[in-house]
Amino acid sequence: MNVFFSRLDEQQRRWYAALEARRLGHGGATPVSQITGIHIDTIRRGLRELEKDLEGRPVDRVRLPGGGRKRIEEKTPTIV
Repeated sequence: MNVFFSRLDEQQRRWYAALEARRLGHGGATPVSQITGIHIDTIRRGLRELEKDLEGRPVDRVRLPGGGRKRIEEKTPTIV
């Protein structure tokens, strides 16, 4: 499972972990978290996203617009 995970991006890992947790049933997020090292809250977020049929998730990018680290030029405008 972890070799497969290494080939996925962050949202795909979250969704796959959520699918495995759902397959295991009640309490399934805990063993999946222990096996993969993915935080249990991240797995729960994946479960919520899957319940909404990935509504609002971009198809052509990993993160939502505005997500991720800010550019250094934005944080420190005096840097050239």
